[in-house]
Amino acid sequence: MKLGKEWFKAAIIRAVRTFAQTALSMLTVGQAFWEVDWAGVMSVAGVAAVISILTSVAGLPEVPAERAEETDDD
Repeated sequence: MKLGKEWFKAAIIRAVRTFAQTALSMLTVGQAFWEVDWAGVMSVAGVAAVISILTSVAGLPEVPAERAEETDDD
């Protein structure tokens, strides 16, 4: 596995998407803006983003070099 520029770009994109999806899932419909526990939302979303980066070490199918390595092993 190579942790090159393309891997970092794909991992960051995944982490940002995970962060946004987690933050969105923490919001409740009908809740007023000032009632939201923003520190809690950001904390949980931040942890989800870190977990996303750590799981990306296992492999990213978006990175062509990793796809080629997977087919070579079969």
